[in-house]
Amino acid sequence: MTPNPAIMRSVEQLGYRVTVGDVATQAGLNVGEANQGLLALASDAGGHLQVAESGDIVYQFPQNFRTILSNKYLRLRLQEWWKKIWGVLFYLIRISFGVLLVASIALITVTIIIIITAANSDRDGDNRSSNSSGFNFFFFPDLFWYFSPDYGNQERRRERRENSEFNFFEAVFSFLFGDGNPNAKLEERRWQDIGTVIRNNKGAVVAEQIAPYLDNLGEKYQQEYEDYMLPVLVRFNGKPQVSPDGQIVYYFPELQVKASKKQRQSVAPYLDEIPWRFSAASSGQIMLSAGLGVVNLVAALILGSLLKGGTVAAQIGGLVAFVQGIYWLLLAYGVGFLGIPLVRYFWIQWRNGKLAARNRERLERARLLANADDSLQQKMAFASQFATEKVIGKEDLIYSSDSDLLEQEFDQVKRQNQLDEERE
Repeated sequence: MTPNPAIMRSVEQLGYRVTVGDVATQAGLNVGEANQGLLALASDAGGHLQVAESGDIVYQFPQNFRTILSNKYLRLRLQEWWKKIWGVLFYLIRISFGVLLVASIALITVTIIIIITAANSDRDGDNRSSNSSGFNFFFFPDLFWYFSPDYGNQERRRERRENSEFNFFEAVFSFLFGDGNPNAKLEERRWQDIGTVIRNNKGAVVAEQIAPYLDNLGEKYQQEYEDYMLPVLVRFNGKPQVSPDGQIVYYFPELQVKASKKQRQSVAPYLDEIPWRFSAASSGQIMLSAGLGVVNLVAALILGSLLKGGTVAAQIGGLVAFVQGIYWLLLAYGVGFLGIPLVRYFWIQWRNGKLAARNRERLERARLLANADDSLQQKMAFASQFATEKVIGKEDLIYSSDSDLLEQEFDQVKRQNQLDEERE
């Protein structure tokens, strides 16, 4: 069983000495999954179990446990290598769209020049001269001025660097496909925030404290019965408790046990989804990408009109014949280059509308909690009766797998004798 990366990260972030509750909160994992993952990680990475008198278990890991695992598992080494290789491959994929755009414009422009030059060669000198001067309409002599290292003055170049971290080729990919889902780890964030809220309240909460981090609370009758708390109870092994007034509170025994004393962690008042952006490229880079896309499409349409009938390509041959053979690919690329961002723009507007509605709903729940009425305050006061925090220090241990059992029993008896002497 390959160790869970989320558990490994949590162990490192928590200082290599953790409980199941620590990891479940830090990684936002199911308590059972965290427990099983810690056992597997301890077995594979040379971790040690520390048992307290209360029966609670602390896991102690060596700081070089990743090296131990890497030496043990070929799969982990392959994953690390593939991550590096994929980083290079993905970068090449990203810049390839910009390279194709420049290559398409250059190929179409050169082909148009060849066709018109061949047509002009059949005319007299005067006609050739007048037609050549007329072609300046197509040629765009400054088409590639953006790529010049001396483009603009020093202030303009500095402004471009400040507005975007992308180079031109990366900006083209961003213009076409965006920069990925800003909420790719939304579920991880959700459960981390919920776990932190429970921890900050010493393992006992009311449903209104968790609601600002959830999406759909269900129908009104489901909200009255607080059905939306069931996934939270299952994930963190929680238990409901009913007050004399019939109000339900929830406590989570596993999340009340810690390996070390830590300060109260800050957490957002509600789960705020990040709106999708059309592109992280600067406005200048977006305009440049769109402008070159228009140039590419217009040039492709002009080339199509010159290639009509196929007689020109047949007469000239060479590059012109090759371009005629792939013309529909060039045209499709030109249409797609502008069509994909256009469709994506409207899709982002639609998606952000739904995202904003979910954010508003969660914000309203957070405001209700911040302005709690008397009933909710009584409910939270009842929940505080179940709030507790248990920190497992070394003095609480009765057994640790990293030392001899007889030695531990001797230390335990010695410690007990000292306590008896102090009492006397």
